[in-house]
Amino acid sequence: MADFGYDIANFTEIAPIFGTMADFEHLMEVAKKLDIKIILDFVPNHSSDECEWFRRSAARDPEFKDFYVWHPGRMENGNRHPPSNWISVFRGSAWQWHEGRQEFYLHQFVKKQPDLNYRNPKVRETMSNVLRFWLGKGVAGFRIDAVPHVFEIAPDNQNQYRDEPRNDWDNDPEDYGYLQHIYTKDQPETIDLVYSWRAVLDAHQREHGGEDRILMAETYSPIDIVMQYYGNATAEGAQLPFNFLLISELSNSSNAHAYEGTVLKWLQHMPKGRTANWVLGNHDQPRVGSRLGRDRVDMLNMLTATLPGASVTYQGEELGMTNVWISWKDTVDPSACNTNPSIYEQYSRDPERTPFQWTDAQDAGFSNASKTWLPIAVDYKEVNVEQERQKPLSHLNVFKQLWQLRKQSQTLKRGETEVKALSDAVLAVKRYLERDSTYLTLLNIYDGVETINLLQSFPDLPPQLKVVVVTERSQVKVGDLVNSTSLQLQPKDSLVLQTTSSYYSYATNGETRFLPVLGVYLWLAQVGLYLSSR
Repeated sequence: MADFGYDIANFTEIAPIFGTMADFEHLMEVAKKLDIKIILDFVPNHSSDECEWFRRSAARDPEFKDFYVWHPGRMENGNRHPPSNWISVFRGSAWQWHEGRQEFYLHQFVKKQPDLNYRNPKVRETMSNVLRFWLGKGVAGFRIDAVPHVFEIAPDNQNQYRDEPRNDWDNDPEDYGYLQHIYTKDQPETIDLVYSWRAVLDAHQREHGGEDRILMAETYSPIDIVMQYYGNATAEGAQLPFNFLLISELSNSSNAHAYEGTVLKWLQHMPKGRTANWVLGNHDQPRVGSRLGRDRVDMLNMLTATLPGASVTYQGEELGMTNVWISWKDTVDPSACNTNPSIYEQYSRDPERTPFQWTDAQDAGFSNASKTWLPIAVDYKEVNVEQERQKPLSHLNVFKQLWQLRKQSQTLKRGETEVKALSDAVLAVKRYLERDSTYLTLLNIYDGVETINLLQSFPDLPPQLKVVVVTERSQVKVGDLVNSTSLQLQPKDSLVLQTTSSYYSYATNGETRFLPVLGVYLWLAQVGLYLSSR
């Protein structure tokens, strides 16, 4: 627990703090009955320094001697220094001296997380076997942690590592941003490694049947690199390389044109035939309600639920949970603890990691302990599952309505997509599918009342649309019909609209045929003109 479980001492066991293997197997049995898929977090970059592999490597056991990245360091004026200037994500040198082995080991995260050496084929095969072990337990796939860090540059012919260049915008030599990480991130071998892991999952599926097993890759990388994780002409990769653009590119001041550009950036870069995905928040980023506004929670959930592909929801975003201020005394995140009381808040991830809010009882129903790992949010009596279940247009119930619609609609599952900023304030997402309903999601990002003519941007829409999802800001109700030429959106309002029918069906020669509703309107208009001329 040096980094909340991301420092793994045994990759094929359950840590006692979480339970037993029997508990895990029981979880899998119950989940299967409920048709819930369990995905595990796979942490390939490093282990704990308490892992048997590391202990044997430090002792120069022949089988494990090169399992980690070791180096004797640089000698300068009779003094030994780290092999390079590389900096840990959690501040300070990425190299730690090991007194027993008399060498430095690499740790791109905390010093209790030594980096595995993926240039050693034994390491690659061992980690593939870890995947096979958990696949054998019935898991549906894996979220791969910190993928871009897995490989680093190999040493040169003199067994030396190159220093990384400076960033001139960061003057703190301890800070990760001080260097350009061109030798410790996004190495080309990493892509092929992910392809090899996908091959492990596909082989398991062929041997044991059932649905595909999924890989989800955490990839904070330039978009051209992220897209390579999907696969290429000869190899399959991760089905979902995480799309963090909604986190990295949108701010509280972003207008509808910025939203449009961010959504289209992913869709236009994505290889044909792949699945898009949308991530609003995670355990490393401020909660969306704190980052983009509490009053935008519903509209953002509405956006990701009606865009094509997969929506990834961080626990609590469906309730509208927000960041909790954490004092220096209560801070536990190593990213912050490695700093000081003056600057810790800009590094801490604790505010988005506070306990999930189930009820208005003690500890928000999360625990009956005298003290929780992190403090409970002060608003837990109002923002919790129990309270929100009772309010028809709570964040939770709007979220559930969106996903019920998603499950029912073939258009939202398989339809084409058109994304447009109708003004600085209003974003529209149109989803359409032949012989099915068309859906239109509208977001009023700003605080003004907006009146829009949808037919100016989408001339093929019918004169009226039916309201299918609203928020508590909306003046219209589910089931209302609204005018396509004059639709009013309230401040921070969002709606999902549906055509009442995309196609008019008729029978001829024993077959059912379909005519677009717009075609019916045009035909009726022509008949009317003909009759009036007669």
